Amino acid sequence: MNLAEAIIQKNIEKHAVKSAIGFKKKDAGWKELSWQKFSEIISKTANALKSAGVHEHDKVAIYADNSSEWMIFDLAAMAAGAITVPVYATNNADQAEYIISDSGAKVILVGDQAQYDACLEILKAGKTGLETIIIAKKAVWIKKEFSSFYLEDFIAKASPEMEYCKKDINDVATLIYTSGTTGTPKGVMLTHGNFINAFDAHFEFLKFKNFEEELSLAFLPLSHVFERSWSLLCLYGGARVYFLEDPKNIPKALEEVKPTMMCAVPRFFQKIYAGVLEKAGESSSLKKKIFSWALETGWQAAELRRNEKPVPAGLKIKESVAGALVFNKIKERMGGRLWFLPCGGASLSPEVTRFFESVGIHVTVGYGLTETTATLTLFPLTRFGHGTSGKPLPGVEIRIGEDDEIQAKGKGIMKGYYNKPEDTLNVFTADGWFKTGDAGKIDEEGNLTITDRLKDLMKTSNGKYIAPQQIENLLTNNNFIQQIVLIAEGRQFVSALVVPNFEFLQDFIKKNNIPFTDWKEVVKNETVHDFYKGKIKELQNELSDFEKVKKFTLMPAEFDINTGEITPTLKVKRNVVLKKYSEIIEEMY
Repeated sequence: MNLAEAIIQKNIEKHAVKSAIGFKKKDAGWKELSWQKFSEIISKTANALKSAGVHEHDKVAIYADNSSEWMIFDLAAMAAGAITVPVYATNNADQAEYIISDSGAKVILVGDQAQYDACLEILKAGKTGLETIIIAKKAVWIKKEFSSFYLEDFIAKASPEMEYCKKDINDVATLIYTSGTTGTPKGVMLTHGNFINAFDAHFEFLKFKNFEEELSLAFLPLSHVFERSWSLLCLYGGARVYFLEDPKNIPKALEEVKPTMMCAVPRFFQKIYAGVLEKAGESSSLKKKIFSWALETGWQAAELRRNEKPVPAGLKIKESVAGALVFNKIKERMGGRLWFLPCGGASLSPEVTRFFESVGIHVTVGYGLTETTATLTLFPLTRFGHGTSGKPLPGVEIRIGEDDEIQAKGKGIMKGYYNKPEDTLNVFTADGWFKTGDAGKIDEEGNLTITDRLKDLMKTSNGKYIAPQQIENLLTNNNFIQQIVLIAEGRQFVSALVVPNFEFLQDFIKKNNIPFTDWKEVVKNETVHDFYKGKIKELQNELSDFEKVKKFTLMPAEFDINTGEITPTLKVKRNVVLKKYSEIIEEMY
């Protein structure tokens, strides 16, 4: 079964005139495409690709920010029998060239001028198989003599009627290159069957009601398996998906679109949680009491629902009052209608999920990898365990192997790494289980808890093991800490590189009359350092003494994608950071 056909055909038959996708163009409002119009543009694009010489199993790349064109091109490539190869919009020219070359992509869709210019140089150099560049925006200046076409012109004369390429469920639908915190990116081969089976498993597991009425806002990069799989799942189930090009505009987009669903990473929830607590802490004593009462009330009701127990009428009335006084204001900041938010990419502490559950927003923590078509485990709507990564999807098997490694089997597991048979062989056990590289445990109720990346576990010179991600996650729950990297391997104590949240630090230095010269000077200020020392000490209260950060250095700038310090999915490249800032680290010891 062709994934594109599975998504388009059943929705055309059920509701052709219903809106399928939404998008916003510069200096204009949000617009929508019906399923009928969405299908026609996909068909025209697929037919244009065929006319341009794209055959079954050929590779078609996408190097652009989120947009309606991104999703149309993706589904069109698959409809034509080709294989989609996403390139992170933040990748530089060398990184893009590696993926284009390794995959053998013949055609590429680009979004902005820098992406076009990079691909033009790659095409002109002739070192890869790239033949044609398609440009999503007419604002981009192009050189037509170098096989460059605006998407609108590229599909103008193509037929809106199409026969979908018949695909076996084991045929590859996409190559997604792992962003990689270490080593060279590898092309993960995911099949049409991987996606369809994963989608069916989600619907069986979550038992949504009236899913076709839902509206999802896609603001995480579609080039990553998480947002792409979730957006495709939404379309598969008949829900609307709106595409946000610039994630910096998320506050305004939430207000305008008012989504009911949206996937996000832990930092999104941590910032809202910390911001609400910070504001409550600065309130009058009466407002603090109201806030605490509301949270306690919401928590009591949420716990009864989590355990599938009835909520007494009296508690429902109290919860309604708590909503009017506190919770509705928090919800309005997120558009007012959000109720279901899948969270992936890293662990999320239980106090954060409890907070959102009390407010009436279900944060569905999950766990998975690119190699597993995203989700292996996730929170069900009820009977989930705070602080865990949920329970396995139907058809997914999880076991704990050597060194507490999480190993998995299921219909969402990749076909392998493209052109890397040895790497493929090494990532599976002799009896066929996929090795995730993460350490974890399973409790009596079947909930999986991630303890850490096996490669990230640190051993101090005193023989104590440190799981850095858990501690880093705990500390970044505070609004004054944006990023943190722990150091402990072979050391006598734990230290850290701490990146402040400069927005909140700006307010702090104003209130404390600390002169601003530049951030390099501010982070060296004794008052600022003492403030962070107190914050970190407070946040570490429940940690064992050997786990606590004893010394830290405040950094004057965020770790950045462009400098290679973090991946496009915002994971810190620990080895790169440790090497780059080795002198600063040594000074702490």
